[in-house]
Amino acid sequence: MFTLNSLLDREKLRRQFQDEDRLSVEGFLSGNGVDALFANLRSRGDWMEIFNSGDKLIELNPTAQQKLTDVQRNELSRAIYAQAREGFQYRYETIRVPDEAEVRAAMDDVIVRFAEWISGGEAHAFFREITGFNDIDFADAQATAYSPGHFLTGHDDDFPGKNRRAAYVFNLTPVWRTEWGGLLLFHDDANAISGLVPGFNRLNIFKVPQMHSVTEVTQSAPYRRYAITGWLRKTG
Repeated sequence: MFTLNSLLDREKLRRQFQDEDRLSVEGFLSGNGVDALFANLRSRGDWMEIFNSGDKLIELNPTAQQKLTDVQRNELSRAIYAQAREGFQYRYETIRVPDEAEVRAAMDDVIVRFAEWISGGEAHAFFREITGFNDIDFADAQATAYSPGHFLTGHDDDFPGKNRRAAYVFNLTPVWRTEWGGLLLFHDDANAISGLVPGFNRLNIFKVPQMHSVTEVTQSAPYRRYAITGWLRKTG
């Protein structure tokens, strides 16, 4: 279902990753697989809204989201913004892919098929070649959707025991303006940042750890910011 673009200049991409610890790959897939992924994400109704309260993950399924009153939504937003002023905070929607191979194999889901594909075969070999991490042997995955008011504050993805070698973001947003937010920012130092605008069929890869964030999607954005994201990991 998914085919790596055979025209990618792997040597050029490898050099860029080695020099900058990150890269952005335009036209990652060839064929219709990318369109199938985008259509699937747009049509789904099983998105889980997530945010954090200190170290605790909070999840709201679609039913819970619909039951919130306007007053409750406003109070929730105030609490989330209050934490974002001082510490780590995130708010967006997700559909997670299980890590276990046997569970993935039993699921009829295009997102799961993509997760399997990037964990093995030509994509697996591509990631090892481009990053230089020959011990990458697994990719976890989640679909993400950022609507107006969603964001992710600065963090570096370094988590003990997860064995994350690099992070990836496979962008699935056909139309996007910089002014709409949702930018992937890299915090290069205290006075400088660099960033990437959401796109379509564009794969961003960056070494872990590396400080980064996603800027808040503005109220002017008419579309959600879709992507499939995760980490390239070694096991054991």
